[in-house]
Amino acid sequence: MSRRDELAANLAEVRERIHQACERAGRDHREVTLLAVTKTFPAQDVALLSDLGLTEFAENRDQEASRKTEEFARLRPDAHARWHMVGSVQRNKAKSVVTWADQVDAVDSTRLVDALAKANAGRDPLDVLLQVSIDGDPHRGGCPIPDLPDLADYVARTSELRLRGVMTVAPLGMSPEVAFRALQGAVTRLRDDHPTATVISAGMSGDLEDAIAHGSTCVRVGTALLGSRGLASP
Repeated sequence: MSRRDELAANLAEVRERIHQACERAGRDHREVTLLAVTKTFPAQDVALLSDLGLTEFAENRDQEASRKTEEFARLRPDAHARWHMVGSVQRNKAKSVVTWADQVDAVDSTRLVDALAKANAGRDPLDVLLQVSIDGDPHRGGCPIPDLPDLADYVARTSELRLRGVMTVAPLGMSPEVAFRALQGAVTRLRDDHPTATVISAGMSGDLEDAIAHGSTCVRVGTALLGSRGLASP
């Protein structure tokens, strides 16, 4: 089986899972974006996924992403692709990240907001998601739910950034259903003050069904789509 055929089969299976989860939740499957997490996989895989109709791709390391986005542009110069930074962003990398990322999905502090805003000055507003810490564990990153309104307000006052919504990962030791229900409640309150913050990025290969049941509008899928992680792109 060729790599294209392998990816096509995986994509069909993931899309069917999304469709079925939406059907059970009484939702339209078109409400849920499939974000392909391509970290450690080569630009050629991104090109093949683009050929298969995907347009949203995610990376978690600036150095790898900078190279990969440039290589993808050479491989598919006419393709539309939207790139997400889903990993933690060191403030000293902000200037580089804004050159390739269309959206940063892991904003969790005012200091990072300031760094991204400064780096993005003079450009179109950069879309951002607030990374939510469901359990408040400071070692895993993310903004604790009680602090979410203040961070959202801070982003909203920054003209260089545009608040699109929230992102989370279900904590280890907590059932995805409990985690995503907590996120859903936090988002409901957040939208009272920020009605355009409509994105809920939650759910990965192993728990996307639970996330969709609790309102996720974007599922981040790597392993189920591309297979086990390989070596980092050269």
